Amino acid sequence: MAYSRSDAVAYAHRWAFSRNPKFMNYDRFGGDCTNFISQCIHAGGAKMNYTPTYGWYYIDGNNKAPAWTGVEYLYNFLTGNKGTGPYGMRANIYDVEPGDIIQLSFDGTVFSHSLFVVQVGLPPTLDKILIATHTMDSDNRPVASYDFHTYRCVHIIDTKN
Repeated sequence: MAYSRSDAVAYAHRWAFSRNPKFMNYDRFGGDCTNFISQCIHAGGAKMNYTPTYGWYYIDGNNKAPAWTGVEYLYNFLTGNKGTGPYGMRANIYDVEPGDIIQLSFDGTVFSHSLFVVQVGLPPTLDKILIATHTMDSDNRPVASYDFHTYRCVHIIDTKN
């Protein structure tokens, strides 16, 4: 099954300002942003990868892969995945599409916030790319409205099932 960007984006809009009760809310444990992004990707048809430690899966709040909720872990999983589940590549801003991810670094060293792309204007600039996210709950928010040091884009290529 191919990655459905439209299904992933529809999920992002549906849950941007609330929490799906099927998943734990990590707001009190460092933030819910990457958990939300993983849910969006999964809603787009990505099958979970149950590889212990290095996979991408969620069974319950205490039984999940680090990549499901961790910014760096998700990046490493997506850009290095050769098995089941979603895979992607680091991309430039001109390759970003709805259903992709942008991660922010507020200090220029550590990436600590994940954003889910829901719309891309032309030409694709940070003020024309709109995102949905949790922690600082947002939907249709321009990336440029954040105060950050640097960013990176992850283009989801597809999913292997």
